[in-house]
Amino acid sequence: MKRTHNEDAFELINDENLFLVADGMGGHASGEVASKMAIDTLREFFKATSADPEATWPYKMDKSRGYEENRLITGIKLANLRIHESAQREPKLRGMGTTIVTILVIDEGVLIAHVGDSRVYRIRGSKMEQLTDDHSLLNDYIKMKRLTEEEIANFPHKNVIVRALGMKDTVKVDTRLDHPQPGDVYLLCSDGLCGPVTDDEILELASGTNDLKQGVARLIDRANQNGGPDNVTVVIVKWMGAG
Repeated sequence: MKRTHNEDAFELINDENLFLVADGMGGHASGEVASKMAIDTLREFFKATSADPEATWPYKMDKSRGYEENRLITGIKLANLRIHESAQREPKLRGMGTTIVTILVIDEGVLIAHVGDSRVYRIRGSKMEQLTDDHSLLNDYIKMKRLTEEEIANFPHKNVIVRALGMKDTVKVDTRLDHPQPGDVYLLCSDGLCGPVTDDEILELASGTNDLKQGVARLIDRANQNGGPDNVTVVIVKWMGAG
C-alpha cells in the first residue's frame, strides 16, 4: 500500500522441491535487482547440479553436512558473491542486498536455510512455530536483554538487518532440518507479512482454509488492511506425507 515498486521475489522450483522468498533492499531499483539475482542464481545452480552431479562447485563441500545441505548453502553463497560483485562494479547498485529464505524437501525431511529477517513458520495442528531466527538488530537486542512488549513495539531501528546477501563477499548461512508430519504447513514470508500481521493472525488465516492459494490471498489482504507498509510475499507449502 505504501511502496511504488516491488523489491520482493519468489520462486517455486517444483522439480527440485525448492521454495524461495527474497526481500531486496537498497532503494530505487537496486533492491529488486538483488532479490531477482538471488532467486535466479539458486535456480541456475540447482538446474546445473541436477543435470550434472559431477559439476564443479564454486565452494568446497563441508564434510560435516550432507550433500543437499551443502548444495543449498553453496547456491546461497554463490548468490551472495554475485550480488556483492555487481554492487561493487556498478555505482547505481552500490549498497544493494537481499534476504533469502528457502525450504528444500529432501529424503530426511524439510531443510531450511536463510539469511536475513524473512521467515519460515511451521503450522502443526493448532500451533505455529517460527523455524528461522531473524538476523536483525531488534532480535539481537531481544537476545541480549529483556525488552518489554512496549519497547519492542517502539524499537526505532526495526528495519535494520545485520546479515543479508550482498553485504560482504562472504556470508554465513543458517540451516536446520525439520521433521514434518502429515498435514504440516510451511509458510515462507517477507517481513511485509510478519511485520504488520501478528503471529496469532497468521495462524488463524493460514490454517482457516485447505485452499493454499486462498490462504496466501487472505494473509496478503490482512497485511494490506493493517497498513501494508512494505511489499508482501507469502509462499505456503503443505506436507502431505511420504509417497
